[in-house]
Amino acid sequence: MPNVLAVAGSDSGAGAGIQADLKTFAAFEVYGCSAVTAVTAQNTVSVRRSVAVSADLVEAQMETVLGDIRISAIKIGLLPTASVVRAVARVLARHEAPDVVYDPVMAASTGRSLQAASALDAARSELLPRVTVVTPNLAELARLTGSPPPGADPEVDRAARRLLDAGPGWVLVTGGHRPGRSSRDRLHGPRGSGRARWYRAPRLETRHGHGTGCTLSSAIAARLALGDGVPEAVEAAKTYLGGALAAARELEVGAGPGPLNHFFALWRKT
Repeated sequence: MPNVLAVAGSDSGAGAGIQADLKTFAAFEVYGCSAVTAVTAQNTVSVRRSVAVSADLVEAQMETVLGDIRISAIKIGLLPTASVVRAVARVLARHEAPDVVYDPVMAASTGRSLQAASALDAARSELLPRVTVVTPNLAELARLTGSPPPGADPEVDRAARRLLDAGPGWVLVTGGHRPGRSSRDRLHGPRGSGRARWYRAPRLETRHGHGTGCTLSSAIAARLALGDGVPEAVEAAKTYLGGALAAARELEVGAGPGPLNHFFALWRKT
């Protein structure tokens, strides 16, 4: 059983962040470890408070895990400050890098900012060159490239290619926020190939979408740890995400946008 490390913030409502990462790892039957970067007080309705963990403690968490446990993939989520970004990049530089999946979380689904502006520049210059796959939505893609939010497909492709130039091996632009009857994700890479491909799935009408980005990126990391190539890992992750979204209505968690049903396949078996 491979071991996977999640480096992300903690969601007290357990729908996103570290909690969603660990649930996803378990669903794919890989062992999940964690390094917490921020602690939030949140539920399905709002984020009431968010406190960044110090950079030296984030670094110590990662080093302690990597010094003892053989990690096959790393998933990175919320990095709240520039100092935390640099600490994570230092750890990656010191260790033989496994596959790294970066979900560039910048704000909560409620719109509240969770990342300092200075962290964005640090992520561009110090983290992206060490990343295997980065998984931005349209708003995150715009901020990472310093361009207006792309609309039409050619604009998305141009922005994704600019992001590839910053150093990641692959860019997956997620399509959950785009209009249309299907959810269309666009994978660019590997860097230098000029290739891109679509991943399409029917759009599900549900209010339960909290943690979709965290779950997708964690599923990709899990599949990479299990030996998939990036295109195959994205395919498996998107299929899993669709199942977890479709089964979310089986849960009764909160009055707002609820979490996914990460264990839909396991619970049906039992």
